[in-house]
Amino acid sequence: MPTILVAPDSFKGTFSSAQVAEYISAGIREEGLIAVECPLADGGEGTLDVLLLALQGEPNFQSVQGPFDQQVLARWGWVPDQRLAIIEVAQVCGLNLSGCTPNDSFRASTGGVGELIISAAKLGATKIIVATGGSATTDGGQGAIEALQGHEEAFAGTTLEVLCDVTVPFQDAAKVFGPQKGADPATVDLLNQRLDSVAVDYATRFGRDPRGIPRTGAAGGLSGALWAALGANLFSGADYVLNLVRFDELANSADAVLLGEGKLDSQSFLGKIVGVAASRVHDRPLIAVVGSTSLEASEIARLGVAQISIATNPGELHESGRILSQWLTAQR
Repeated sequence: MPTILVAPDSFKGTFSSAQVAEYISAGIREEGLIAVECPLADGGEGTLDVLLLALQGEPNFQSVQGPFDQQVLARWGWVPDQRLAIIEVAQVCGLNLSGCTPNDSFRASTGGVGELIISAAKLGATKIIVATGGSATTDGGQGAIEALQGHEEAFAGTTLEVLCDVTVPFQDAAKVFGPQKGADPATVDLLNQRLDSVAVDYATRFGRDPRGIPRTGAAGGLSGALWAALGANLFSGADYVLNLVRFDELANSADAVLLGEGKLDSQSFLGKIVGVAASRVHDRPLIAVVGSTSLEASEIARLGVAQISIATNPGELHESGRILSQWLTAQR
């Protein structure tokens, strides 16, 4: 009986990756095929849920400083047998907590992330994973570093691994991502000046300048701050998650691989999870379910996708699973 590995990203703003996998898999099983569910994330929103599921961790909740000094109840993860903590920046200072105005883009702070890192270290974490995507911040990680001051002893023997959904260096964080966080041209200039000043401060205090280092611009420079101040290791979020969920092994054991995301576009080739996952599928039919696509058929073929289905609600996702299963069966 054919097996399909169902490995979607979330459909942002609508369904989590686990929900998408569940809806599609129900349609596959209705056709008598085997569906192996493998929800994915790239280091942005939804990464916490994916890692908790894969590692059989448990959620913790803590009230911390939000992006504008307000208190937010942030969810983070704990894997007791590995003494591993998982922090998703979007839970603390995500775009959903911001009005995305020029003032918001300048004021947004990463202080709450620092608070969660302290809590994880004091709980006894030997490794802390920080997923940086989806933040409202461009403070260069200043808020987090200020929160961490005076708690350095808590990090003895703790490894910090930062998952980045972008490769942008520290000095370009405002230029590239400021506008989507609400910054107008004048505010982008102010953010650029602040990032430059913060980088000089980090180089002086910690002996590490984040400017020019790939991935240090994630979460508005938070990744660069953690790299400079705490010696954090920076990873491609997509590759990190794929390795952790054993994607290659599961793909090689399946007869076909189904990927999914909310919108398939040119950025899908630039480090997004669907593009990275597609590049790792070899000698297996690759199919996809997406909420929408702006790509031409030739561009979709470049990604290696043999069949694609458009779905925007649970019923359509279920039906996509059925239709793609029928297609796969007809190929055999």
